[in-house]
Amino acid sequence: MTTTKTNSWTRTARWTASTAAAALLVTGVAVAPVMASAPAPAPAGSAVAAAQNGRVDTAALGEALAGMPDDAVRGAMVRITGREGRWSGTAGEWTAPVDAEFAAGSVTKLFTGAIALQLVGEGRLSLDDTVQDLLPGLLPDAYEPITVGQLLSHSSGLQKPRCARPGTPVEVVTSAVSCGTPTAPGTAVRYNGINYFLAGLVIEKVTGRSYGEELRDRVVRPLGLRHTSLPADDWAWAEGGIVSRASDLERFFTALTRGGLLRPAERELLFTTPGIPGADFSYGGLMRFALPDGGPVLWGKTGSNRGWTSGVFATRGLGRVLVYSTLTTGRDADGETARVKAMAGAAFRGVRGS
Repeated sequence: MTTTKTNSWTRTARWTASTAAAALLVTGVAVAPVMASAPAPAPAGSAVAAAQNGRVDTAALGEALAGMPDDAVRGAMVRITGREGRWSGTAGEWTAPVDAEFAAGSVTKLFTGAIALQLVGEGRLSLDDTVQDLLPGLLPDAYEPITVGQLLSHSSGLQKPRCARPGTPVEVVTSAVSCGTPTAPGTAVRYNGINYFLAGLVIEKVTGRSYGEELRDRVVRPLGLRHTSLPADDWAWAEGGIVSRASDLERFFTALTRGGLLRPAERELLFTTPGIPGADFSYGGLMRFALPDGGPVLWGKTGSNRGWTSGVFATRGLGRVLVYSTLTTGRDADGETARVKAMAGAAFRGVRGS
């Protein structure tokens, strides 16, 4: 029995090993185990603060990181930056440096969304362009037109890809739609990794170049992300294949939301969700999350791959930016979600501004 969780903090799901590929696409979670060369365990409950200053609640963070390894999370890394304080630390079996590389999983979607919005700003693509016009014959003829904006905001109506199989991006898409029935596009938000396989294929069609080349030339090199790459052996590709580190993800997220990558009109789309009840994903793929008890509204993205579950979240004005990654056991999805919520709540405790 393989256990995975959804890529939202609001719900969980369990899948059998026979549907592991579909689970990745629906949830952003890859089921590959941590490599055998994982770091040796640190004493249970240990937490090491690498640096701290400002108004960060270090006691709350220490409590959120205490008790690792446990049944859900073996270890964790937290890095907080921004004008409202800085802090970084590790716990449990995370014995590598705070700024070690890890698989970013579905955080990759923010890179894909950024490239798509750049093409919108250049007039080479529109959010109203349809998949059927851009990629004729890829989706079944009976499907209603699905727009680029609906792909990016997870409102395409595509069914859960229970029949998805690893392969080329086209093979992943065609296998994913080989069973099941979609709902009407634009009527509901349903998180689905197939949306971003399609977005990656749209990018390739519009530019005439590979997704990897566009990623390199539009994002990685201009921002100097020297530890961010797209491994050729990871079939999650534009949906969840990127490997990075905390400092690179913080730099990328800051440039994305402050203006280093997008023009003002497209940057605003990062924070615009479709007019659908309950919509929590924007036209740039950002997830909106309101912390409980009057905490600030956060924007960001979670993702899992190769044994890491990670995320980047910030207040809109970047007063505080959080990048975290955990080493998961794969045995307790609810416990893993609770741990991540506790880390995020502690990281943004006391923040009331932007």
